[in-house]
Amino acid sequence: MKKITIFLIFSVFCSFALHAQLGTHWKKIRHEAIVGFGATSFLGELGGANQIGTHFIRDFEFKSTKGLFEVGYRYKLEEDWAIKGAIWYGWVSGADSLTQEIHRRNRDLSFRSPIVELTANIEYSIINERYGHRYDLRRIKGKKNTPNLYVFTGVSAFYFNPKAKYTDGEWYALQPLGTEGQGRVPTREKYSRIAMAIPAGIGMNYMLDRNWGIGAELGFRYTFTDYMDDVSTTYVDSNLFNDDPIAQYFHDPTNGTWVGAGTLNQRGDDHYNDFYMFLSVNASYKIRPRQPGLPKF
Repeated sequence: MKKITIFLIFSVFCSFALHAQLGTHWKKIRHEAIVGFGATSFLGELGGANQIGTHFIRDFEFKSTKGLFEVGYRYKLEEDWAIKGAIWYGWVSGADSLTQEIHRRNRDLSFRSPIVELTANIEYSIINERYGHRYDLRRIKGKKNTPNLYVFTGVSAFYFNPKAKYTDGEWYALQPLGTEGQGRVPTREKYSRIAMAIPAGIGMNYMLDRNWGIGAELGFRYTFTDYMDDVSTTYVDSNLFNDDPIAQYFHDPTNGTWVGAGTLNQRGDDHYNDFYMFLSVNASYKIRPRQPGLPKF
């Protein structure tokens, strides 16, 4: 009877100790480095679905997707909450030649632009990641690793520089040309090529072992600019560009033959700002602090 009592007390003590260890285990792996690759897509005035320009994901055009690279760092504030900082580099593009909608196709505008984004996100884990045994021992059954599923939002600052190809095959930056009369019409100032955005999305991460993991993330960016593609409002008098044939061409490649949808002078739609989205696959590494006196293995 005495042995049974001792065994029960020992079992309860081990259970509490194990629970306490698991409850704080996340603190030992709260630092995480991330590297990812993926694709970008632009959602704005140019190109898009085979219909009159719509808003957000309904205007997605697969052929406009470009490459993406990410370097990031995640820090757990609590077991459910984390913050993440990242630098993203990618490209976005759009072209009216990719849509069969008659008015947009006849407009015949196009662009491409690099995106350099610095972002700070806060993440909430819907499902927390769990870890199995550190060592694979026979006859010991432990919990298997489960993925971390999270949602996020935050704030981003990004640089963009829309360019288009001229008839000689050269690519020209469009912002300095003022294609919608910026700098030529008193009421229109040139837009900044640095803007802010609100990111939001969902992601997951799965630990392969005690340090390495793989994951994926889908994020949308609502921007505070409508000029990522250099298109936003209306045409201006083409005679304003008589001194610059390159600017005149990018202002209207159709040389006045295009008939706008809705109004004759419509070039873009300034009711909505531009969107872009990132889809990435990443590798993560848990940065574990060294404890004094412990071996490295």
